[in-house]
Amino acid sequence: MQARREIRTREERRDDEHGPVPETPLGSARWSPEAEIGMRVEDIWDSLEQSPEQQQLSRGDKLNSCFDAIPVSSFPQTFGSQLVDIPSDATLAEAVDILSRNRINGAPVRNVDAPDDASWIDRYIGIVEFAGIAVWLLHQSEAGAGAALGADELAAKLGTVALEGPKAQPPAAASMEAEAAVAEAFGSLPSSELFKRTKVKDISGSFRWAPFLALQSSDTFLTMLLLLSKYRMKSLPVVDIGEGTISNIITQAAVVHMLSECVGLSWFEDWGTKTLSDLGLPIMKPSRLVKVREDESALKAFRQMRKRGVGGIPVVDGADKPMGSIMIKDVKHLLTASEANRDYRTLTAKEFIASARQSSGEKQMSIITCTGDDTVKDIILRLDAEKRQRIYVVDAEGNLDGLITLRDIIAKLVYEPPGYFGDFFNGVIPMPQNSRV
Repeated sequence: MQARREIRTREERRDDEHGPVPETPLGSARWSPEAEIGMRVEDIWDSLEQSPEQQQLSRGDKLNSCFDAIPVSSFPQTFGSQLVDIPSDATLAEAVDILSRNRINGAPVRNVDAPDDASWIDRYIGIVEFAGIAVWLLHQSEAGAGAALGADELAAKLGTVALEGPKAQPPAAASMEAEAAVAEAFGSLPSSELFKRTKVKDISGSFRWAPFLALQSSDTFLTMLLLLSKYRMKSLPVVDIGEGTISNIITQAAVVHMLSECVGLSWFEDWGTKTLSDLGLPIMKPSRLVKVREDESALKAFRQMRKRGVGGIPVVDGADKPMGSIMIKDVKHLLTASEANRDYRTLTAKEFIASARQSSGEKQMSIITCTGDDTVKDIILRLDAEKRQRIYVVDAEGNLDGLITLRDIIAKLVYEPPGYFGDFFNGVIPMPQNSRV
């Protein structure tokens, strides 16, 4: 990886001149580990502003230099001192229970067959998430429906091939029958022996959604930010190479919170006060948005997400106005529901949202929106308050006008210098032989 510039903070310069100064909070109103990171960036930013040879750097170059001077070992513990992992021989049902009890969406999978002296890359085989389990469920339900109807017949009903002969049905009726077959297969899976018997290691193909790409504690914030944005990682384990263990897991939500704690600092305000329009956001335009109507099935929303490779989808009303959203991880509401309340597969998207809110007490399926005149700071504060990583842009009439994710925001904060990663990825993501998702 590219060598970092030698940059010293104000504290380091003061230490040289006058000896160390005692540590103090960042102000009487607020202090947090995340805000302290913001102050470290501030110190480096100031040193670049005061250095004659660095003054001509662009904002992007300065921010890159700031974040590339701070190791990820400085990032606060996202899950406290106790990190949760899932043994590779756990069943999917057991994995769902572990994730639910710990109120997390994903966890590293520990390879129970690895020898005691195994390196970290052999000790962990991936990260299992509700999203990955949802992908597996959808794959199995579509395969099961195909077996029940016959592969050619199912394909015809879904409109991928045309059958000849007197038994051909109208397209709408055929599609409804196919959807019903998939829904029936999908709904029966969570209580099936297949689900209870399948082990986490058996679905390793779906870990392409969340490969075990780990950071070393000496890697930098710039590396972390680029992996979360340009390389579309959802969470990043930080590995202590000496111990071969995970010391932290950095999530998108944790990065949003870190940025929100930096509000008011000069480096942040220089960037954060720009409007979305000023920065060329949103990147995703309305024509590319995948959405589902409130009267369409919730299952269709999950299948659309799997087909299009997206993690969330807006739900719109009859006037095409957004009224909610469903994330692929929301499949947990089906997997963790009691038998009496597990009939979510038959609900419309609107009914699914209402039922999930009622059973879980969560408000996560409400949709949050912004306009092109909002600033990046507005967006970050809203995302942090709502514990989200995506926000939908609406026009003056309230129509969907695009989507902004944390990845888009980071992409406007830092950039990847040429050759920055070098051979960083070589051997880091060993793809399983049965990878298919």
